Amino acid sequence: MAGNSQRRGAIRKGASKKGPQVGSGGQRRRGLEGRGPTPKAEERPKHKANRMATAAEKRAGSSGSKPGARPSASRGGSRRGKASSEIVAGRNSVVEALRADVPVTTMYVAGRIDSDDRVREALKTATAKGIAILETPRGELDRLTDGAVHQGLALQVPPYEYAHPSDFINPQAPGIPLVVALDGITDPRNLGAIIRSVAAFGGHGVVVPERRSVGMTASAWKTSAGAAARVPVALAANLTRALEEFRKAGFFILGLDMEGDVQLPDLELATEPIVIVTGSEGKGLSRLVRENCDQIVSIPMSSAVESLNAGIATGVALYEVARRRAI
Repeated sequence: MAGNSQRRGAIRKGASKKGPQVGSGGQRRRGLEGRGPTPKAEERPKHKANRMATAAEKRAGSSGSKPGARPSASRGGSRRGKASSEIVAGRNSVVEALRADVPVTTMYVAGRIDSDDRVREALKTATAKGIAILETPRGELDRLTDGAVHQGLALQVPPYEYAHPSDFINPQAPGIPLVVALDGITDPRNLGAIIRSVAAFGGHGVVVPERRSVGMTASAWKTSAGAAARVPVALAANLTRALEEFRKAGFFILGLDMEGDVQLPDLELATEPIVIVTGSEGKGLSRLVRENCDQIVSIPMSSAVESLNAGIATGVALYEVARRRAI
């Protein structure tokens, strides 16, 4: 009996070494745990989207700056914090962007696309401009355009390279300095229209704040009708501080508002170096920006109209300044 007991003990002892160990349930749970979210297609080394993105970056790097793109300023003129490559989708939008000379790195064309006049024009224009054309599966094009109605065509627009506000403080620049600063403008079409007016009336540039403001998008490029290639847009980390720097350099800060200290026809500072500040249509000038203005200027209007569009108001003010300087 004793021998049998010893033998059974030996068997149990040996079995304990080969059988499940204490705590193995935790190991099984760890084995069943997920490995995190699935990486995006362009982040997977062997995925076609990754190869396409890598090739596009190499082409963009080797081709240098696109027409109209501005080099980043060495004094903090970094790219806008929220700026990234923009996708323009849809046949009409693609053709309009190419006609407006919006800087483009790549045009994506769906495989077996049904060709029409817009597709043929887009392909011809992109080829003439030396833009890379990639045939892309429709599923991948859906992902690139975030589900937008792309109709088989899309463009990739690189981030805009902003200037620095201090670039406009240049005593050697020809003419009397004239700069427009935007306070709370969020519609890219207003930005494009203002850039066009600045170019038309001899302005030197536009300043936009980094936060709560519109940036240089494809829509702004199109609305500017080519003027964005000639008029630099500067990015200010803090608009109030940028205005203070302009004042220290001898500029007068003029804010546009319906309740102004002086009406535009009576403006006597037009022949001085000035910064015209345009506020948003809804809220107007912010408190801190208003406090940093030397004068608040209003545009006389018929009582039947409550206010002007921000882009139109800026254009009217720029025209009056140009007219007075030409006298």
